[in-house]
Amino acid sequence: MLHAAPSAAQKRSAFRAGLNSGTLQRFPGAFNPLSAKLIERRGFEGVYISGAVLSADLGLPDIGLTTLTEVAGRSQQIARVTALPALVDADTGFGEPMNAARTVQVLEDAGVAGMHLEDQVNPKRCGHLDGKDVVDRDVAVRRITAAVAARRDPDFVIAARTDAAAVHGIDDAIDRAKAYADAGADLIFPEAMRNPADFDRLRAAVDVPILANMTEFGKSELLNVKTLESLGVNIVIYPVTLLRLAMHAAETGLNAIAEHGTQAGFLDSMQHRRDLYDLLDYESYSTFDENVFTFRI
Repeated sequence: MLHAAPSAAQKRSAFRAGLNSGTLQRFPGAFNPLSAKLIERRGFEGVYISGAVLSADLGLPDIGLTTLTEVAGRSQQIARVTALPALVDADTGFGEPMNAARTVQVLEDAGVAGMHLEDQVNPKRCGHLDGKDVVDRDVAVRRITAAVAARRDPDFVIAARTDAAAVHGIDDAIDRAKAYADAGADLIFPEAMRNPADFDRLRAAVDVPILANMTEFGKSELLNVKTLESLGVNIVIYPVTLLRLAMHAAETGLNAIAEHGTQAGFLDSMQHRRDLYDLLDYESYSTFDENVFTFRI
């Protein structure tokens, strides 16, 4: 009821343990707190909070328009309703290295288990679009170094994302991954990897955990869990999957109402009221409320 029982520290510890467990950690993207509860119920290991999804939810493209305040606020809303650890997209850290340092502490206070910083030029763009660019490696290293130095909870995971593979090629992405790990990054996120061979090369080059982004309609081949495990990937994110499914269903339903004047033909495609109330744990709220208001001395 209300918020999840495990503390932020407990969820961060669980995230660390999961990354070191040898078992692939699956983090679907939660587009709101309710979807995070559904991810937990379906038995996944964590939730991912995508910058692209947060931007889209605000009706904005993913080009660095969101602020730290907006990201932290939505992250807190999602993280506090689930017992699962949450990993959040912190874009480029919202400014210079000092901003990246502040971002770490603000997101620690929001209760998430970790965040990732990327090496794109700011303003950034979606990692699976053409025309993006990356900063010099030493600039990105300073971002990671500042973030690591600002961390107060040693279990808070700081991931380094590199977009270099699509800009300069896999060799540069690997060199950057090594440098970011040396700067203290706990997790490497190589964006827009094209095939298993790219992951295989990166895995051989770094000792820290690595992340695979299995986003739809992008530059990466969609690999299944068994393949990712065989490549030594530690965590996989599905950042926009639930939003895309939900928006397609919403569009289908609206088209039906516009065409037929009723949604009656789509009831079987909807989450039933009883299932929503069960996910919300409605009964425990009713019991709690009744106990409060029928209390007698």
